[in-house]
Amino acid sequence: MSTVSTPALSVVIPVYNEQEGLSVLFARLYPALDALGQSYEIIFVNDGSKDRSAALLARQQKARPDVTRVILFNGNYGQHMAILAGFEHTRGEIVVTLDADLQNPPEEIGNLVAKMREGYDYVGTIRRQRQDSWFRRHASRMMNGLRERITHVRMTDQGCMLRAYGREVVNTINRCNEVNTFVPALAYTFSLHPTEIEVGHEERAAGESKYSLFKLIRLNFDLVTGFSLMPLQFMSFLGIALALASGGLFVLLMIERLLFGSQVQGVFTLFAITFCLLGVLLFSMGLLGEYIGRIYEQVRGRPRYVVQAVLDDTLR
Repeated sequence: MSTVSTPALSVVIPVYNEQEGLSVLFARLYPALDALGQSYEIIFVNDGSKDRSAALLARQQKARPDVTRVILFNGNYGQHMAILAGFEHTRGEIVVTLDADLQNPPEEIGNLVAKMREGYDYVGTIRRQRQDSWFRRHASRMMNGLRERITHVRMTDQGCMLRAYGREVVNTINRCNEVNTFVPALAYTFSLHPTEIEVGHEERAAGESKYSLFKLIRLNFDLVTGFSLMPLQFMSFLGIALALASGGLFVLLMIERLLFGSQVQGVFTLFAITFCLLGVLLFSMGLLGEYIGRIYEQVRGRPRYVVQAVLDDTLR
């Protein structure tokens, strides 16, 4: 068996139904990395694509077997599980994650590597002149602010997956076994010297975003509940406040009844308060169920993902 050299740079790219844009990605990615003048490896993780993405990745691996490896999942496990699988197969001292849709230019990888060479162990990115809809940009900004207040994980642009990680940060992430996680936030918690830089942002090379509005909300909910207990604490304080307010209102209504007699308006007020309390109660149960559900998924101990095959000629 030949000795496997350690590359200076590893690039992890999750792929899900990207057959229309993969050829453009290949045409831009490899020249951009060759221009860096350092050894590298590219790890594509096919996340259960239903189109021809797996076949195109296998063909590319045969075309550039010296620097290309492909991990094939047996189903769709999500972008972050694909990144975690890629992390486990990386060998480089610097690991960069990149989306396959080319919204983040591969040519920006050199800027991240240069920043890492300055002594940082985690380089986040901020998309410059985002090519998304007005609603998506502003909704993302609002959710970023709310998420930062709750989790204290400071990421200006959480939706940009073009990021660089040091070897120690990646090794620490590889020791985690969380079923639901958000890789950039997880890396931030382990990083000693994080920083951020601005990067370009382009329109998708082909196809549509795989993140619907529901998936984006789900992702942010996972991020909040996965990195903070503040939602539970907030509901506890809210319950105390509502209990005190309800007690005060009850006393006030009793005084009015003694002074002015029975009033119909008081009945409707009690109905409104009851419905409000029921809404808060149901929301609290749902929030508590979310945390319990995460515990349930974790204690089952099922594999986070299943690798069908790994296409790798470097070990031969």
